[in-house]
Amino acid sequence: MATQAKRAKVEDRSDQSALHNFLQWCDSVSLVLSSKVYVSKEGTAAEYGMLAKDDIEEGEVVFTIPRSALLHHGTTNVSALLEQEKASLESSSGWVPLLLALLYEYTSSQSRWRPYLSLWKDFRTLDHPMFWSKEERDRLLRGTGVPEAVDTDLSNIRKEYTDVVLPFIARHPDFWNPDKHTLELYMQLVAFVMAYSFQEPQEEEEEEDEDDEDEDEEKAANPPMMVPMADMLNHVSNHNANLEFTPDSLKMVCVRPIRKGEEVFNTYGQMANWQLLHMYGFTEPYPSNSNDTADIPIDTLHKVVTRGFQSDLDRQLVEEKWEMLCEMMQEKAAFVFGRQGCLTDAELHTVLKVLCMSKEEFSDFKDNEGWEEEEDDEEDAKISQSFSNEGLPGLKPEWKRLIHEAARLTVSSYGDVADHDQTLMEDMAARSALSSRQLNALQVRYGQKSILYRLMELTKS
Repeated sequence: MATQAKRAKVEDRSDQSALHNFLQWCDSVSLVLSSKVYVSKEGTAAEYGMLAKDDIEEGEVVFTIPRSALLHHGTTNVSALLEQEKASLESSSGWVPLLLALLYEYTSSQSRWRPYLSLWKDFRTLDHPMFWSKEERDRLLRGTGVPEAVDTDLSNIRKEYTDVVLPFIARHPDFWNPDKHTLELYMQLVAFVMAYSFQEPQEEEEEEDEDDEDEDEEKAANPPMMVPMADMLNHVSNHNANLEFTPDSLKMVCVRPIRKGEEVFNTYGQMANWQLLHMYGFTEPYPSNSNDTADIPIDTLHKVVTRGFQSDLDRQLVEEKWEMLCEMMQEKAAFVFGRQGCLTDAELHTVLKVLCMSKEEFSDFKDNEGWEEEEDDEEDAKISQSFSNEGLPGLKPEWKRLIHEAARLTVSSYGDVADHDQTLMEDMAARSALSSRQLNALQVRYGQKSILYRLMELTKS
């Protein structure tokens, strides 16, 4: 099924001219487009998309992009300057060099990327929650995790612009101007990078613990880049094409047959609807997104276990257990549930096991500094099965009770706006009257709640 519109379709007489100029530019930079496909706004899931003129077989290449046609800090006209001052451009996002390149190229009439960037005349089609009012985010997306993620984004963007970008711009007035390269434009370009950029896959490390190296170093080694033509394709979880990276070029390759008239869909990865809305500004309509998830914050489980103590000693024991678990878990951790069960089963297994230990068992656990013998693959498989939809009903009664109550509390966190979601999903006329923001928020809430209601059913006494 096609996605819910990633960007609202806007009819504009200049659209065809902009597309024509872009396709001519593609020829000039040696981007090779198969004769079996074409780019259009008609008949696509959202805005621009790619459609098949003829049947395409699995393994066929839809287009090939030379690396010289990729837009990043190393291919821009200001690349030497960005490289020279890269130490001063370090940030938590790792995106500042690309964003400075985009600020320059987007506002330069002489930019070699102008035919490409002109496809986005003013970024009005981007409708990430970061552009919604705070009231709208909090009302429509309460409980989903999106408002908190956006608040963090906005705080980081403002800090990055003030602390890193503005001082750099002030040092180079020949290329950037704070009156033109404003915080507003910077935020729009952040959303543009979120929605349209790609990152090259990195080689897997030989040692698993090497994956825990400093996050900033990883981002610096794998910065985002803009990939013309590839970003024209819309996303669905059940995609039919995939971007492959080679030393000389990037290729969009069909991963299953595509029939004449069908849309060519790429994938942005295994993304839940809340992630799609947060990062890209759209959702997949329920129940299309097989990667949808619902989170139960670890703090919610804490609320469950601290209710109804029989004595102060019981309370003290639970708080001791919780303090140790918090040292073992990441801050603001959550247990993630998908359509088939828990995706963070090892973490949930450990937390439930510790919380349900007797005083003597917990004393032994503390003596071992919270660590147990590493489980082998067979034990990991047993844990995974235990927390799948098939295994959840067979868990220990106390474990099921904790999961059930935590899921129930999580459902209650969505607030009054979510009370009529079932009715809206079943009433097409009522659903069609919703704004795109209301509809996207509904898809996120309903998908998450469906997973949580299923979880409650599987863990009821």
